[in-house]
Amino acid sequence: MQLVIVPSVTFMSATDFRRGKLPTNLVRAMTDPASRYPAIADYAMISDCHCAALVSKEGSVDWCCMPRFDSDSCFGRLLDWDKGGYCAIYPQDDGIETTRRYVSDTMILETDFRASGGEARLQDFFAMDADAEEQLHHEHVRLLKGISGSLEFRIEISPRFDFGEIVPHVRDHGDGVYSAIGSNVGLVIHCDKRLDVMRDSGLAATFRLDADERVRLSIRFVPPEQIDERPSVLSASGFAADKAFAHTCAWWRKWVSRIAHPSGPDAQTLRSAIVLKSLSFERTGAIIAAPTTSLPESPGKERNWDYRFSWVRDSVFTVRALYELGCEREADRFLKFVQRSSAGSAAEMQIMYAVDGKRRLTEVELGWLEGYRGSRPVRIGNFASEQTQLDIFGEIMEMAWEWHAKGREIDAPYWNFLSDVVNMVAVKWQEPDHGIWEFRDEPRHFVHSKAMCWSALDRGIRLAQEKQLPAPTERWAEARNAIRDAIERDGYDRQRGVFVQAFGDGYLDAALLLLPRTGFVAYDDPRMVRTTDAICHALDRGGLLDRYDSPDGLPGREGAFVPCTFWLVRCLAYQGRQERAWEYYWRALGCANELGLFSEEFDKESGQMLGNFPQALTHVSQITARLALEKAKAV
Repeated sequence: MQLVIVPSVTFMSATDFRRGKLPTNLVRAMTDPASRYPAIADYAMISDCHCAALVSKEGSVDWCCMPRFDSDSCFGRLLDWDKGGYCAIYPQDDGIETTRRYVSDTMILETDFRASGGEARLQDFFAMDADAEEQLHHEHVRLLKGISGSLEFRIEISPRFDFGEIVPHVRDHGDGVYSAIGSNVGLVIHCDKRLDVMRDSGLAATFRLDADERVRLSIRFVPPEQIDERPSVLSASGFAADKAFAHTCAWWRKWVSRIAHPSGPDAQTLRSAIVLKSLSFERTGAIIAAPTTSLPESPGKERNWDYRFSWVRDSVFTVRALYELGCEREADRFLKFVQRSSAGSAAEMQIMYAVDGKRRLTEVELGWLEGYRGSRPVRIGNFASEQTQLDIFGEIMEMAWEWHAKGREIDAPYWNFLSDVVNMVAVKWQEPDHGIWEFRDEPRHFVHSKAMCWSALDRGIRLAQEKQLPAPTERWAEARNAIRDAIERDGYDRQRGVFVQAFGDGYLDAALLLLPRTGFVAYDDPRMVRTTDAICHALDRGGLLDRYDSPDGLPGREGAFVPCTFWLVRCLAYQGRQERAWEYYWRALGCANELGLFSEEFDKESGQMLGNFPQALTHVSQITARLALEKAKAV
């Protein structure tokens, strides 16, 4: 099952280029450097559940971090077109049109190039071992096949390490084997075509591809010391790339076969599930928010953040959605990842971790990079890792409740950790925090955060009672009741009859749509129905929702937040307002590109994706919205 929507892209012809006849978009690029950057929607992701790359419609790899999602980029012109580096395979014939798709039930990308002279297909994927969960080698394979006729192609490989700051040393080892070394990064490159080593430490070749002819290119991460000391890593791969395609298909389809759905998931839900798996770090069980950093929420401004880390909240959303689809292994492994990373103590828990569990995610600005379409600064690391966000305790207890509901045992060490979390909440719930949106100004008493504290206590009490586990349930119940009283007193606008963003203010927040998820208030409670309607009225922008209507202290206006629209769909569906729910659902679904990939935000006016891409939270929210629509319809 796959999404197949294939709009065309037309390249400038080689003849026009030679004659000096430039297309409009290239003329614009010469006066406006920002226009050199493809739209975010023009990219597709490939992954091996350790590292990822973004491939443009034109066949260019403009973002790739190996051997981990959060490694320094080895191809990164997504963030600086001149300095970042890339790996491109593109046709040079006249009038080229392209279409693309994922191979059914996989993360293998196919791009078809067509012209009057012929047709060719480019397949991009990270090679997977069909018999192994964890992939020990990280190899991006690019297979170019002639379908009919004859086309002229160009290969250009320009590796740049450490986010474009290091120009590596490139060597030709003979027999189609090349290497690039710099800093702590090494790449071994194999190609069927002879590549010329360029003065700028790049590799290039121009050739004609005939029908049934194949060209194989692979780029494998190898520690640089191994390239120097172990000649075996430089051996030519020959036809191994063809075998890798079959093995990778088998790996992805084996994983997809685990998805349990009464009638089979629809195409978009299946694609979202595959994306979520692609954003999981297999070695530890961590799940990242997105594979990119600093794609702007407000073009040309400073709302640029690094999302290549594992947020506890977003990851819990993800594992709950995968639980609903029958993918329990990912949920179990993330639970263990959180326990390990927090040293089994609530006091040591933070809101996000690196994919290996590292805690220190110091935010650094990379001043030498232009930024995507001039959006600066480019950041790596994330200062929000140091924030207090009380809702994560509720998410941890929600995940424990799901674990219990699946019939899993809560052993003594796990209960010690959970009871520590609930004890922490009983004390800290009265403190202000930075909330789900990670505001970078003064902390506030956010209603969503308080409700998640209520949920943590409620789940803790119910677990202790049902499993007869030792716990100070009376003290927990007192704190739980105090939180409800505080929210209903200070977080509820009695004049309007709606919940508000934070104690003592009248702002609205789409995070309030999550309140019924924990049982704090029923979906059809009149207060929740009025809050839903008020959010629609205040935050709707062209059929999509903004996150909030409060000031946040940052310049520029961000786009509509796509996950929030899916949260609204869930509320409307469970409130019995099916027609309206479906209307919002289809609008939100229209924010995906033709491959079914979502970014975090969307600018309705320009039709452009905004924010890091693809965004796990959006794909999670799409899944839960669709499941809610199906469940509500069945009632």
